[in-house]
Amino acid sequence: MKELITKILDGERMSVEEGAKLFRDGGLYELGMLADEIRKRKHPEPIVTYVVDRNINYTDICVSACKFCAFFKAPEDKEGSVLSLEELGKKIEETQRLGGNQILLQGGLHPDLPLEFYEDMLRFMKGYGVHIHGFSPPEMMHFSEISGRPMPEVLLRLQRAGLDSIPGGGAEILNDRVRNDVAPRKCSADEWIAVMEEAHRQGMRTTATMMFGHVETLEERLEHLQRLRDLQDRTSGFTAFIPWPFQPDNTVFASMAKTTGHEYLKMLALSRIFLDNFDNIQASWVTQGPKIAQVSLFFGANDFGSTMIEENVVAAAGVSFRLSEEEIRKLVTAVGMKPVQRRMDYTPV
Repeated sequence: MKELITKILDGERMSVEEGAKLFRDGGLYELGMLADEIRKRKHPEPIVTYVVDRNINYTDICVSACKFCAFFKAPEDKEGSVLSLEELGKKIEETQRLGGNQILLQGGLHPDLPLEFYEDMLRFMKGYGVHIHGFSPPEMMHFSEISGRPMPEVLLRLQRAGLDSIPGGGAEILNDRVRNDVAPRKCSADEWIAVMEEAHRQGMRTTATMMFGHVETLEERLEHLQRLRDLQDRTSGFTAFIPWPFQPDNTVFASMAKTTGHEYLKMLALSRIFLDNFDNIQASWVTQGPKIAQVSLFFGANDFGSTMIEENVVAAAGVSFRLSEEEIRKLVTAVGMKPVQRRMDYTPV
């Protein structure tokens, strides 16, 4: 452990095997110390960024039926819905009144909506002048399938219609054993990476996520981090990484124990240490609450995420933390750091 810690502090890159050893044998404070040191090297000023945006789900109808999701409705469910443009417009206007400059746009894999539906929705939204951070890789692969168009063409068409950047949703764990267990109808790990690599090739920035704490092993979590680090080496297209623990309530895994704050902080710290080519790591107050999010700022995180004016997917799993912009600023200031509102690309507002 002493040799590994020295290697990390010297700025050398960890292997997957070393990452597993550090997580298993290292204490919470050891990992926190290392992650905090690396964060300070990347961000010497005590600044914590955040974004004011709204998570709009355009439909809850989905054919994927992921075991971990409490939000989706099957296509035959009469309670399923698709957001109208009028409703979408009202949500955007409210976001802008609250100082928001971005919309996080995601939805279920609807079996009947054509690619043109999504293009029209983007053009409508662009009329409001917002940044559209939308459509995760599983959605992109779904659009490609329903339209019969190659994925790169789908990306280009959506970009021309107004899409600005792509969120890292749908990654879960980038290992096909895990994906075949919890989300067998979703895109493969290779397809997720391929969408992001193509988006970067087309000049788009994206984020990356990891939902952990369900059926995966520690080695599979590290495989996920390795794949992200390898792609970032090739493209430098990711702006941030957001790890968050699975919320089992109201899902097939409802009896599963929840990830503790202790394990979340260790995983957050490991992510900062392992992903040496990612500038920004985001705290997950949406799943962990405001106090753990504050502690996260000393375990590698330099970003407080979004105000989440609206959030439905995690809320459907029984977790309903809410924070206003004012509350985020107070939480950051309370730990001696300076809050700064940002855009998707991490430039300050």
